[in-house]
Amino acid sequence: MTSIGGVEMVDWNLAVATATRFVRPGPDVSRDEARAVVAELRRHAKSSEEHVRAFTRMIPEGHEPQDTPVLVVDRAGWVKANVAGFRELLKPLLDKMQERRSGSPGGALVGAVGGKVTGVELGMLLSFLASRVLGQYETFAPATRELPAGQNGGGRLLLVAPNIVHVERELDVEPHDFRLWVCLHEETHRTQFTGVPWLRDHLEGEIQSFLGETEVDPMTVLERFREAAQSLSGARPEGEEDEGGRSIVELVQTPAQREILSRLTAVMSLLEGHADFVMDGVGPDVVPSVAEIREKFQQRRARGASRLDQALRKLLGLDAKLRQYRDGERFVRSVVDEVGMDGFNRVWTSPNTLPTKAEIAKPADWVARVHRKTES
Repeated sequence: MTSIGGVEMVDWNLAVATATRFVRPGPDVSRDEARAVVAELRRHAKSSEEHVRAFTRMIPEGHEPQDTPVLVVDRAGWVKANVAGFRELLKPLLDKMQERRSGSPGGALVGAVGGKVTGVELGMLLSFLASRVLGQYETFAPATRELPAGQNGGGRLLLVAPNIVHVERELDVEPHDFRLWVCLHEETHRTQFTGVPWLRDHLEGEIQSFLGETEVDPMTVLERFREAAQSLSGARPEGEEDEGGRSIVELVQTPAQREILSRLTAVMSLLEGHADFVMDGVGPDVVPSVAEIREKFQQRRARGASRLDQALRKLLGLDAKLRQYRDGERFVRSVVDEVGMDGFNRVWTSPNTLPTKAEIAKPADWVARVHRKTES
């Protein structure tokens, strides 16, 4: 991994250690209960494949891709998988930072100290997120014995068992129904990536373009964070305009990065909204209590767990992710209502048929652009 004088620019091991130390303990379950939950999640993940593929019609019969692994993990397992993914994605940026820092006086010392600090900061962030994520299709981490992946560069489906149990108890819903409902959502993400071979590389390319625009001069980075802190604290210099309550992630971006982020936001809104749409479409046929689950889960999403949770969500930009679910689901529903499922599936033809951020808000514009162009 990128290092200076043998010292990593990000202490990844410290990030894992910090996250696992500070993550909240999971729900109280016996060993037998834990085994039963794991076994049931594996069964539901398998059965969800057929339901999702039949509903979405994204994968033609007889063209099923190679299966990707289903990994039922605890919170520490989720942390390790995501650190591995971050490590892979950030390598080009850290290589660039290494070149800049290696030629400066005291570069090795700065690298050593900075790597420790960044490792702790990343670990604290992951400790916050690790108790909230129910599932994830992780596609960027390289395959290892502990983190197997699908063939031809495919990823793996992660189901975070303690978080699923925690939420089903908090919502007081039927556990078996809730577990299947979650699996339907996450299986949709797996179908998106396995059924659309170019999607992973497209997303990685956009992320690398975003990182490539990152300022690597330390003083420039510090200045951007100073401006972000002033905006978030209300201590902006007199005469400066309000930034509109954007997250710290948005505030440190360059104009070029904001253009890339707009495209990424549209893609993520599509993927999350599509998963919600499929989950609700399949749900009534296979999840008896889906209406109750959906209502309670939406209420939970909207209110957040606490005032601190709401503040952290805003700071980290997680409120934007909640909007992605809502706006993306509305886009998918509107398009399917107008042109049917097969008409909607034109969205997966190429990066050029993906909706823009503006089209997510106005689905009719996407229909006009994609369908009129292909039919003319």
